[in-house]
Formats: sequence, C-alpha cells, structure tokens
Amino acid sequence: MDDELLELQRQFEFAQQAKSSIRLSERNVVELVQKLQELRILDFELLHTVTGKEYITPEHLRHEILAEIEKLGRISLIDLADTIGVDLYYVEKQAEQIISDDPRLMLIQGEIISQSYWDSVAEEINERLQESSQIALAEIAAELQVGSELLASMLDQRLGTLVKGRLEGGQLYTPAYVARVSAMVRGATRAITVPTNLTVIWSSLQQLLQGINGASGVHWTPNIFSIAQKECVDSFFSQNSIISYEFLRKLGVPNPIQFLQSRYPDGIPLSTTFIHPSIVEMLDSTVEDILERGSWTNSLLVLPSSFEPQDASKVLLSCPSVRVSLKSNDALIFGDSFIFSNIFIKDLYARMEKEMETINVPGSSIGTFSGDSLSSCKFQTDPSMFSESIGTGNNSGRTGENMEKKSKKKKGKSTGNTQSTAAESALDDQEPSTKSKKNQRKAKASSSVQVAETKAGGKKESVKTKENDIYYPTEEWVIEKIKTLIPDLEEHGIDDPAIILQPLVNHLRPMLNNSWRERRKALFSENAEKMKRLLDNTQQKLDESFLNLQLYGKALDLFEDDQSISVILHRHLLRTTAAPIVDMLFHNLDLHNKLKNGIEVAELLNSEPVSLSTGERTTIAKSFPGSLSNKAVTVAEALEGKLMDTFIDALEDLAEESGMIVKKLDKKLERTLLHSYRKDLTSQVSAEMDPIALLPKVVSLLYIQIHHKALQAPGRAISFAISRLKDKLDDSAWKILSDYQTATVTLLSLISAAAGDEDDCSSDRILTKREFLESQIPALNGLVQKGASGEPKPST
Repeated sequence: MDDELLELQRQFEFAQQAKSSIRLSERNVVELVQKLQELRILDFELLHTVTGKEYITPEHLRHEILAEIEKLGRISLIDLADTIGVDLYYVEKQAEQIISDDPRLMLIQGEIISQSYWDSVAEEINERLQESSQIALAEIAAELQVGSELLASMLDQRLGTLVKGRLEGGQLYTPAYVARVSAMVRGATRAITVPTNLTVIWSSLQQLLQGINGASGVHWTPNIFSIAQKECVDSFFSQNSIISYEFLRKLGVPNPIQFLQSRYPDGIPLSTTFIHPSIVEMLDSTVEDILERGSWTNSLLVLPSSFEPQDASKVLLSCPSVRVSLKSNDALIFGDSFIFSNIFIKDLYARMEKEMETINVPGSSIGTFSGDSLSSCKFQTDPSMFSESIGTGNNSGRTGENMEKKSKKKKGKSTGNTQSTAAESALDDQEPSTKSKKNQRKAKASSSVQVAETKAGGKKESVKTKENDIYYPTEEWVIEKIKTLIPDLEEHGIDDPAIILQPLVNHLRPMLNNSWRERRKALFSENAEKMKRLLDNTQQKLDESFLNLQLYGKALDLFEDDQSISVILHRHLLRTTAAPIVDMLFHNLDLHNKLKNGIEVAELLNSEPVSLSTGERTTIAKSFPGSLSNKAVTVAEALEGKLMDTFIDALEDLAEESGMIVKKLDKKLERTLLHSYRKDLTSQVSAEMDPIALLPKVVSLLYIQIHHKALQAPGRAISFAISRLKDKLDDSAWKILSDYQTATVTLLSLISAAAGDEDDCSSDRILTKREFLESQIPALNGLVQKGASGEPKPST
C-alpha cells in the first residue's frame, strides 16, 4: 500500500512539473468561460475585474473585502474597489450584505468601520488623554474625519474600560483633572470671607488653569458673538449654496466641518468646501445633457469659481447620471474635473484611426515613381521596345517617313562625309524587333522551379520579422492630433492643456497602438502574398530577358578585333537590352521593399514596361537596405560602362543578394532560342515593305545564317557589320547587299540634306532613290531565302 502511495506521489509530482504544449489566448479563455456558463457547468455568478482580464466570484470578493476590513479596520468602499480591482457597484452590494450579517461592522459615509477599529481608537485617545488631562471631542472627530455624535456614542461604550476618563460638554477629562479643578474651586470658595464677584474669582481660576500642564484654558464665548457668527454663515450659505472652511476659520469657527454638519445635515462636506445638494443637482443636469449630446465638459466651468479640482471630482462622482454612465461605460472621467461622453471618445478615436491609415511605416524606401506607374512592367524580349537604332531589326515600316518628318525640322544642308554621317546616325532611330516567343516559353518553364526553394525559406522569415518590427504613433503625434481635433480646449478654461491632454493620450494611445498593430499585421499578411507573386513575376521576367541578353552577347565576340566597333556594340546592347532588365529589376525590388516595410501597393502586375533615367536608377538603388543597395548601385554604374561582362557579373551579384537566380545559357538552350529568333526574323523580313527598315533585319538574319549569332547593332555599326560579310557571300550576293546598303545611306543623306528645303529637285531625287530601293527588295529577299534554304556558302 505504501509503495502504491509513493508511486502515485511520484506520478503527481511529474504531472505538476510537466509543461503544457497547449496555450490558450485570453480570447479563447473568455469564449471557454462563456461556453461553460451556457452549458451551466459554471452555475454560479462571475464578476469581471475593471481590467477585464480576470474573473472573480461574489464569494471570493466578499472574502477579500473581509480580509481588507480585518487588516485595516476602517476602509472606504472606493478604496476597496481600487484595491480589489472590481467595479464600485459590486463592492457596495457585497458590503451591504457583509454589514447586515456582522453586527460588529457599520457603514458610515461610504466607509466600513469595525469594532476593533474603535477599540484601537479608544486606546489611542486614552493615551493622549492621560498625557494632556483633557481633550476636545471635536478635535478628535476632525482628525478621524467622523461626526462628533458618532464619536461620542462610540466612546460612551468604552468609558471606564478602554478610556479612563469622563465625557462632559464635548470634552474628555481625566479623573485627576476633575479632582484638581474641584480642589481649586473648593479652595477659592473657602477663602472667600466677603461677598465677591464671581467674574473675579473665575479670572483667577482661569489663570491657574492655564498654568496646569496639558490644559489649554477655558474660553468663554459671548452669546451675541455666537448669534452673529451663525447669522453670517447662514446668510452666505443660503445665497451661494457653498461655503469654504477657510471662511469659517476667519469667523472664529475652530471645527468647520462639524459646525456645518450640525447646522446643515443635508449638506455635503468636501475637501475644502461645504456644499448644498442643489450644487450636485445643477451639475448632474448639465452632465446629463452633455452625455446625451455626445460631448464633453469641464465641471469646473459649471461649478462656482471657488471650487478646487479635487472637490470637483467628488461632486462629479456624487451625480446620479455620472454613476449610472460610469457603470454602463457611457462616460469617462479624465483628470479631476473633465467628463467625456464615450460617444465623443469613440468619434475622436475613429478620426485619429482614419488619419493613421494614410501614414506609412518609417524607414520604407521611397522611389521616384508611384506604386501604380512602376507596379509591374512586363519585361519583353521583343527588341522593338527599344528606341535607338535600326540595329538588326524591324520598326513597323514607317521609319523612312518619320525620318523625312524629322529632317524637315533641320535647317541648312550638308554634303560629303557630313551627309553620310547624318544618314548613318539617322539609322539609329530604328530598332531590332525580333521576338523569340519560344525563348519566353522555355525560360518560363525553368523560373518557377528554381525560385520556389529560395522564397519558401528566407522570404517568409523576413515577412515574420517585419511583422514584429512595427512602429507605433508617438505620444507627441497623438497630442498634436487631439489639439487639432478638439480646438476648443483653451475655451474651456484650461490654463495648462496638459492637465487634460495627458490623460486623454494615456487612454487613446493604447487603443491606437492596438489598432495600428492589427492593421499592420493584416497588411503584412496581405503583402506576403503580394511579395510572393511579385517575386515569381520578377524571376520569370529575369529568366526571359537575361537569356536573350546572353544570346545577343554571343555576337560581340565577332568584333573583338576592332576596339572602336566593339565598344559601340557593347554600349548599344547595354542601352537597349540590359537597361530594361535593370529598370524592371529595380522597380520590382523597390516594390518588394515597400511591401516588406508594410506599405500598401495597389497594383503589382502591369503590362507597361518601365523606363528609368540614370538619376532615377541611382535614387532607387540607394533606397535599398544594406548590401543590396551597394550591389544595386554597382549594377547602375556598370550599365553606364562599356563592357557587357562587367554588367553581367554585377547583375548576377544583385540577383543573388535579392534571392533570385540568373539562368545561364547552355548550348542546347542557345540552339533553341537561336532557331526561334531566326524563324521570327525570317517572317519579318518577308513581310517588311519599308526599304530602310528592311536592311538591318536582313543583316541580322545573314549573321544568324552564316555565324549562328544573334547580332544587335546600332545604325552607325551597320556598314561595318556588312563589310564583315564580304568573304562569306558570293560576288552576286555581296554586290546586291553592298549596292542596297549604299543606296540606303544615300537616301538617308538626301533626306537629311533636304531638311527644311522644299526644292522639287531634292524631292525628285529622294523619290527616285526610294523607288530604286523598293525595286531591290525582291532581290534582297531572294538573297536571304537563298541562305535560309541551306545552300552552301563559299568558304574564306
């Protein structure tokens, strides 16, 4: 049996020490308690504490009240409510029941007093009495803040036991004192041998009494003075319904509270004044009207000007409408004298909460553009989105006409080399426009798989960290908003607005903080999904565009032997193909940074591409956090450089820092992309009717057929690119291409030279040259189709 008990003890100890893996929130506990009450499992009453975080039973409340009474002997119901943390209503209710059950307790003016308290008071009075021989009952009553009659009734029961003295005429005397005075009177009367004036005898005795230790002497008050004193008090109190204790002291009343209570039993004693109940009724009517209108007021403006704030607080709590409103949470008291309707407070809170919705989290990155304009530029591989050269692509067939319009804006003519240069520069206004559709599909297939693992771990943790990193509205901000929303604070007689501002801030700020926290958490949750979609979209676009960039970069190797042309081609590829990649990446990373910081971004996906200036790129790059900013600045600087390799290295570092992956172009994928690129370009050459726009596409297609490279070249590099094909084409093909290129340059020179000149002769020459080029289009198409058919090219 003992072994079984020991084993049970061990199991019980183990159960006590074990930590529960399930934790309930406060809300869960509240709902659980409500459910238990609905099921009548908890069939007893539960009271809420004022904090709303605890329950207490009426029995436990009674137990705590009794404990406080036993400990202190005397305690006010208000202090009990504050100490226990329960509403005053429930404390009063339990106090009445406790007093009715225990005859040793009494309820006097809102205070519970026990017999043990009176016993201790009697012992203290007895000690003082033995020291001073006599004490005024009114003096003791004032110190204890009780009525003289109550004190007298309590002392009557203890005279001769706890109090060794005698009570007469509102004074306590010791038997020794009475004996001394009796002996003095007896001695004085025995010494008289002739009729003597009693006043003289009493004057002599009074001097003797003042010489006795502990005696304060006997004072005689003329009846006429007492009558005038009472008439003055009655007149003032009847006119004003309020009288201060200081005023009574000046009239010679030593104990104002006892004096006033004896004359005006219905009056209400306060800390510094004594008031008539009509003052409470007047304030109650005003407060009731204020609460009905959902407003607020300073009770000191309603009460007489002599009121102190602490007295105003007591009067407020004496108003029936205030008591009812406080219990029903329809009103709030701030400071000592301000009462606010809960409707007003809720409206003030709602307006401040609404204004908070327009505030962004401090420390978020602020870009040059709005979230809508930069939200989600779809990054394309179509070179037609560029705007610099005829390169090796297509421009829609209107290039010649556009150039003619441009040329008309220029004044003067140029000849020779100037015309040739102007013509080649004019070619820069056209762009390649071959779009590798299969490239997009191929890159799209690889992006989602590669990025998934990266975002699944680090990004979620980043979002969770940001949810905890919440900035709250400062106390200064709340104060300024209260001043703005309640401009009439000064009109309510407030010398120091901080008297009411600080209590208002203390009440509103926790509510605002909680609202802000919940709103930010909801926003972070919403932004987490947006961040995931944004990263998916960015990775997909980066895969597509970076593969094209690598494809175009392969053609740069053909021109490494000529430094000047190589620089031109590098810069052209950086401006036309690399720049949109950087703009898209910077924009999407900036959106990601904003989402990460809890900023609302309305729209993430936008088909419009983003185009940033150099300054805008630098601004956005510097707004990124930490090392991401440094790598982004490096990418922006490399974009303005001369080498593709430097840019690609910087872009790979930036992508790795931001959690994305750049896909390398392997041989198999290169063949697939090049085949798609060639097919699209062949279709464009066949459909192109603009003789000027046709040339760069033909050159690009020839480079694919001969060198298996996707060349992207600006207009000023076209002539050099064609010259490199001389050894790769037969004589007839070379002559066709060379003559066509010469005629194109001549046409553009004529257009440039004829700017602003309406000479019919110039127009005829331009028309003749254009007709010649149009007549050569079938031959140029035949040249391309011959190469595309697979016929062998002469070797070098």
